[in-house]
Amino acid sequence: MRDPISFIRLEYEDLVQSDLDWRIKVLDGSSTPWSIVNGKKVMMLCSNNYLGLSNHPHLKEMAIEAVRTHGAGSGSVRPIAGTMDVHVELERRLAKFKDAEASLVYQTGFAANAGLIPQLAGKGDLIVSDELNHGSIIDGVRLSAADRAVYKHCDMNDLDRILAESERHAPAYRRILIITDGVFSMDGDIAPVDVISRLAAEHGAMLYVDDAHGEGVLGEGGRGIVSHFHLGRNDVHVEMGTFSKAFGVVGGHVSGSEDLKNFALNKSRTWLLSGSHPPAVAAACIGAIDVLENEPHHVRNLWLRTDKFKKGLVQAGFDVGNSATPITPVMIGDSGKAKRFSDRLFEEGVFALPIVFPMVAKGKARIRTIMNAALTEEDLDLALERFERVGRELKIV
Repeated sequence: MRDPISFIRLEYEDLVQSDLDWRIKVLDGSSTPWSIVNGKKVMMLCSNNYLGLSNHPHLKEMAIEAVRTHGAGSGSVRPIAGTMDVHVELERRLAKFKDAEASLVYQTGFAANAGLIPQLAGKGDLIVSDELNHGSIIDGVRLSAADRAVYKHCDMNDLDRILAESERHAPAYRRILIITDGVFSMDGDIAPVDVISRLAAEHGAMLYVDDAHGEGVLGEGGRGIVSHFHLGRNDVHVEMGTFSKAFGVVGGHVSGSEDLKNFALNKSRTWLLSGSHPPAVAAACIGAIDVLENEPHHVRNLWLRTDKFKKGLVQAGFDVGNSATPITPVMIGDSGKAKRFSDRLFEEGVFALPIVFPMVAKGKARIRTIMNAALTEEDLDLALERFERVGRELKIV
């Protein structure tokens, strides 16, 4: 008799043979600039914890106090009995921080994209998406019955062409939704959202920007992509983001009009049918907003460290692609060599993971580094020396 689940082992073995499997490492303790990973003290260069806020005293105090006053869990989904005053306060503070009419907090950033995108566009509509958009956007689009078109990465001529062709579609589309990442998570480049918003206006399209890697990084005081390009709320209709990166906690959210919030909370099944954040999580997210508003040096330090590290890699002969943010890929190409590079760095005390297919195209493997504001100048000098040493050893530079 045929084994109905034998394919699981066989496909995993194929991944191992192709150097495409993930080998999970475990942190012993908190995520800090120097962390204990698999029992070894290493410099952390692959965390999304850009500003080091996951271990900030104020966030921890806020979380602890919320447990004391509100308990360990919310007890329900948001629309039934799972909305606490701390969730409402978080949304109020976030909307103010983002200079938006309203914000809605989702359980994760993935849940925001998967829950809202298919509700904004369906049968009779068109979704136009950048070819390098995040997997959560891709899955959200797949859940929609809308027609879909993909434009070349950050190619505004191609986007304009698709939008012009869409206007000749018969029958006419009810709605057109353009979706792009603000910062592309594998390459660190920034979408030209100012141009995209102009094209959206010219063609009567909605614009949805996933700003997961822009919040806490770009814009005034880390307010994100809309602030970075000095755009208004009529320019970007949906600004989606997460608390799991520069904010140092976890969760997703969207910001925009009051109408958007009301629409999203009534239509997104990921929001309607998932338990709400424990009060400690919501309170820690409020704490992160406090820090961004009152301690601007974290964002400044992030960019100072980023500039130093990026310049050092280039001077050593590495290819860092088109990165314009603290996400700096070190392009390797071959998946096996990228994994060997990562393993050697780990042996040398630097934790920086390889990114391989399917997260990037085959032949585009890289070591993706992400800067942390709490690293010191001496830390970066050490990291650059180790990168150059291993790069020469593996004949990459």
